Amino acid sequence: MNAIYILLALFLLWMLYKQFAPVSGLRNLTPQQFKSEYKGNKLVDVRESHEFKGGHITGAVNIPLSQLSKRLGEIPQERQVYLYCQSGMRSKQAAMLLSRSGYSQLAHLRGGILTWNGPTHK
Repeated sequence: MNAIYILLALFLLWMLYKQFAPVSGLRNLTPQQFKSEYKGNKLVDVRESHEFKGGHITGAVNIPLSQLSKRLGEIPQERQVYLYCQSGMRSKQAAMLLSRSGYSQLAHLRGGILTWNGPTHK
């Protein structure tokens, strides 16, 4: 019985590590850094469409994390890609998926749109 608890604990630790581990090549930007860099580059909001419709950063395209693997063709590999979500967790997951798919120029808004104080569009 103890072995099961140990295996369960190890699995939970591994899951936590995967969730919070750094993504190779991902730049974590403050809202100020994000605002000064994203214009003219691919800006991707990875929240679900109903969240996007509630308000998003001006110029962003909505590619929900749940659809990202099917829509990689909409994101250029040769340019910097800026990602954001509500809190920063889904954009980091999106960066992991993109990194595994060959994208190397990735940045995300640390803290997500919750930390954003720039222009938004509804």
